[in-house]
Amino acid sequence: MKTYDAIVIGSGMSGGWAAKELAERGLQTLVLEAGRPINPATDYVEHVPMWEMKFRGMGDRKRLSREQPIQQQCYACDEMAYKFFVNDIENPYTTPPDKPFSWIRGRQVGGRSIMWGRQVYRWSDLDFEANAREGIGVDWPIRYADIAPWYDYVETFVGISGQAEGLPQLPDGKFLKPMALNCVEQSVREAVGRAWPGERMVTIGRCAVLTEPHNGRAACHYCGPCHRGCITRSYFSSVNATLPAAQATGRLTLRPYSVVHSITYDKRRGRATGVRVIDGQTKHALEFQARIVFLCASTIESARILLNSGNGFANSSGQVGKNLMDHIMGGGANGRIDGPLDRDTIGNRPNGIYVPRFRNIGKGKSSFLRGYGFQGGGGRSDWGRGADQTGFGADFKKSLRKPGPWGFGLYGFGEMLPKEENVVEIDQTKVDAWGIPVARISCAYGENEKALVHDMSISAAEMLAEAGAHDIQPYTSNNPPGLVIHEMGTARMGKDPKTSVLNAHNQSWDVPNLFVTDGACMASTACQNPSITYMALTARAAAYAVDAMKRREL
Repeated sequence: MKTYDAIVIGSGMSGGWAAKELAERGLQTLVLEAGRPINPATDYVEHVPMWEMKFRGMGDRKRLSREQPIQQQCYACDEMAYKFFVNDIENPYTTPPDKPFSWIRGRQVGGRSIMWGRQVYRWSDLDFEANAREGIGVDWPIRYADIAPWYDYVETFVGISGQAEGLPQLPDGKFLKPMALNCVEQSVREAVGRAWPGERMVTIGRCAVLTEPHNGRAACHYCGPCHRGCITRSYFSSVNATLPAAQATGRLTLRPYSVVHSITYDKRRGRATGVRVIDGQTKHALEFQARIVFLCASTIESARILLNSGNGFANSSGQVGKNLMDHIMGGGANGRIDGPLDRDTIGNRPNGIYVPRFRNIGKGKSSFLRGYGFQGGGGRSDWGRGADQTGFGADFKKSLRKPGPWGFGLYGFGEMLPKEENVVEIDQTKVDAWGIPVARISCAYGENEKALVHDMSISAAEMLAEAGAHDIQPYTSNNPPGLVIHEMGTARMGKDPKTSVLNAHNQSWDVPNLFVTDGACMASTACQNPSITYMALTARAAAYAVDAMKRREL
């Protein structure tokens, strides 16, 4: 049996980065992916028009309800892109009856990096210090200064479009030119800035979509449906960027259809020895060996693999599977804006506006902890606006081509606090299609998260009112955890092996040649989209691991 220098479990956001960094630093690297390979030439369908689809873009509702009842809760699981989401029958999990959790998954080479929302926001010390400041969970073992050079490193490779704003709570990055705000968004930005100077700000979203050619990839041409793939490789995914870089080294072996069961362990040496796999097609058991293992399977799946590895593997702290978190979303407001009727948007900009966190910063304190940010934007309603358009004949068809009134929406995303009672365990009574015991997820939002959502609706309506909007409609939603698709926790970093699973370099306290660099490592969630932080932590951990191997410490 060949022994690799490194095995990477998962080929998505963090797995792709682990593969790139380890291979480029000289390691013979095996990447194990549970799902199928991806061929962009045939699998990416962003340019296929709805009228060419069997169900005209509406999807096969019977099949979705039967095979993907959980996955179809995500807007991106449509008739063109459903193939990037798992079959829920083959990939079951269980929850308590009173605690629903929507686990949205993508099992293919590239994982969810194919369908992600592409929003990238750095954390600041406001986020890294929050647990220690408030006595919640455990303190992060790193601060912004530790990860800032790795944010730079990752952003330089990825290509991030954004506008530098000089905000301490949202550090600026290495940006390509920003996408432009439209005329209504610019007017809202100015109104909010006048009403809350130095407090609230409307800016263009920071996104992993190219606005100019970068590293051999073309600039975005604003076709819009990014979750269906990107044949021009204009948005970042592991298929578009990191895996090709790893393959270019000649040191990458990528094995799809490799459903990881568990990690093998030499108790005498206290080291991981490799990975047990069930072949996704033959269902035969296999085993691969390596000097180091990078676990990048996604938060819940990584916890499941650790727990299925048995005998308290990497779990002397008892924290594996605990402190599951997701962001909370669903508070905001919509309104109509008296924008210029001789102006309209052009193309489908794959990005919106962003309002960085403004609660619990500085002197002002709220009745709740932490904070939230807004995403959203402005635009004109189109022919799908419905009941307000009636008629018949040529004149009616012509009227449908005229854009409707301007509108503006703000949609909030807030932080979830870590709690030990939010857990991932193994359900020994149920197995998946490959005979592997499934995850049992017990997770619920608390009162603090619900207070955030309530405040989102109020502050969003306030901002629209200051911008001169009318017909303002504030709202709150009761979404289950998981549906934000920002799950974190379950193998947290920390300063003490008694209360955490990983050290400051994403290295297992108990198993030194095991690294966990996906969302499982997070000790808190902040309110920003987390993927850029996973990428930076992964690149940082890979550099540390290779240096440790050179010193013969691993």
